[in-house]
Formats: sequence, C-alpha cells, structure tokens
Amino acid sequence: MTVPLSIPLSILDLAQIGTGETAGDSFRASVEMARNAERWGYSRIWYAEHHNMPSIASSATSVLIAHVAAHTERIRLGAGGIMLPNHAPLTIAEQFGTLAELHPGRIDLGLGRAPGSDQQTMRALRRDPGSAESFPQDVLELQGYLTGPSRVPGIEATPGKGTEVPLYILGSSLFGARLAAALGLPYAFASHFAPNALMDAIAIYRREFRPSAQLAQPHVIAAVNVIAADTDEEAQRLFLETKRKRVGLFVGRGRTFTPEEADMILESPAGQQVLAMVRYSAVGTPDTVHDYLGRFAEQTGADELMVVSSASARDAWMRSLELVADVTDLASRQPITAG
Repeated sequence: MTVPLSIPLSILDLAQIGTGETAGDSFRASVEMARNAERWGYSRIWYAEHHNMPSIASSATSVLIAHVAAHTERIRLGAGGIMLPNHAPLTIAEQFGTLAELHPGRIDLGLGRAPGSDQQTMRALRRDPGSAESFPQDVLELQGYLTGPSRVPGIEATPGKGTEVPLYILGSSLFGARLAAALGLPYAFASHFAPNALMDAIAIYRREFRPSAQLAQPHVIAAVNVIAADTDEEAQRLFLETKRKRVGLFVGRGRTFTPEEADMILESPAGQQVLAMVRYSAVGTPDTVHDYLGRFAEQTGADELMVVSSASARDAWMRSLELVADVTDLASRQPITAG
C-alpha cells in the first residue's frame, strides 16, 4: 500500500556517463528518465553545471534543459545549478529567457557561486578567482533582466525581460542560506554531498527570511541520496558500488580502483570523509526508503525533497526512481513552482 509523503519530490539528474558510454548515451537516458518522471509524478528535474568531469555530461546546462524540455510536456526543468560566477548575468538571462519563451511555466533557474570545477579548469573558463565575491550583486542583476526593470541602465535581456523565471539559491553553507533569506528566494541545500551545515542553514534561512515579489513564505529544498531496490541486499550492494565510485572520484581524482582497493580506502581517514558525504542516504526496499524520506522531511522541515539516485548501473538508476515514485504515491499530487 502506498502512503503519500506530505511534500513533493523532485530529481537531480547528474547526467552521468557510465563506463563504456558516451555523452550521447547519457543524454538519451536523461530524456527517457524525464519522460518517465513526468508520468510518475515528480515535480521537477534539475541539472548541474560541472566542467572537466569525464563522468558528468551536463556542462552545457541550458542546452541540456532545452533538449529534455523538447521531449517532455509538463514537468518543470531547471538548473541545479548554474554557477553564476562563471558567466555574465546577461548571458544567463538570455539563455533562460529563451527557455522560458519556448517552454512557458516550466523553467527554473537555480544559482550557485562555487566554480563547479578545479582551479585549472577555472582558468580555462577565464573565470576571475575573485568573481564569487560579487555573487549577491550578480544575482540581483540577473533578476532585474528577467523581471524588470534592469539594474544596468540601457541594457535589457532579449529574450528574458518579463519572463519572470523563478530564481533559487543553492548552497552547502550558511552564506547561501543568508543570501536566499535576504533576497526572499527559495533555498536548496546540497545535503546529498555536503551534509554538515544542513540543519543550521535551514534554521538561519527560515529565521531571516524576508518576503519578496517572488516568494511570500520560505521554501526549502533538501537533497537526499536514494537507492531503492526490490531487496535490502540489492540496495546495499548498489550503495557499496556508489561509495567505491566516489572513492575513485574524490580520493583517486578519477583513478579506477579495484573493489578491494576501494574498500581499504573507505576504512582510511580519506575514505571516512567520502562516507560522511553520503550521510543522508535512503537505501533499501521501497518501504525502507519511504520511511527514511518521511523521517528526513520531518527532521529538516523541508518543503520539498530532491532525490539523487546515484546507482551506477543505468537500469538500477531508473528502477530506483520508479520505486520511490510508486511507494510515495507521487502521481496523486500536482507539481509546485515555489516561484
């Protein structure tokens, strides 16, 4: 028997490129998943800007959103997020204004200030190392292009002006919480890989929130890892594969370890840091995952959960999201905008 959660569920699609796959394979899988997610009842799907990462295909985030939007009908799609210091606000306003004109009422724009890359990649992007310092001002400039009036005299975004694309502030620290509260914007916390400040950030955001033209009440999105399978044993096996993969990504800097090597590293101090990153993970049968999500929502007071299925195998990734939708009765609810 399915039991509806009291809040909506959304998806962060990491657009992973699996072993032996191409970026094209990843894009086709993202389209298939989005079509299914639309039918299953998820509220939105977001894609994140990452650069110089051979395993992630969402670097041209707005282009990927456009492609998926053209192959779906209703589900909201957006950036989770665009790393604004990598771009001129006018350029992002034009890109997402174009998306909003092509797909009215379906586009979100989540914004972060992290580089989404390493120092060498930052240089390749021509990013100023100090550009993150102007993030609050850049958010306001971008907002002006989308809502009007422009904060830069004589400059308008075309497309963009008047589209009112809803903005979201992304973060994994207290800075983002305070900024989202001050600007009256929804706040999404990256607790699927940076869990430490989650509770403090949510408390600060709710306490300091100031209503805005976009949002009258605080809206918190909390991310959580999810691996659902038909048995607990299968889910735990998939979760172990995920942890081993993260060892290669974060400890080995892309190096491939044998399962035995990865397990040894997981027992080391560096491995413990990897394990700490996945503190908030719902792993098990659908009922087990449902119960975890319910407790997580209650503990955080989140208004929406964004699930991240990190199963390495493509079929297990898709099946995990389907099982979560089934057990939480998502299809019975209407999507939200928080915008």
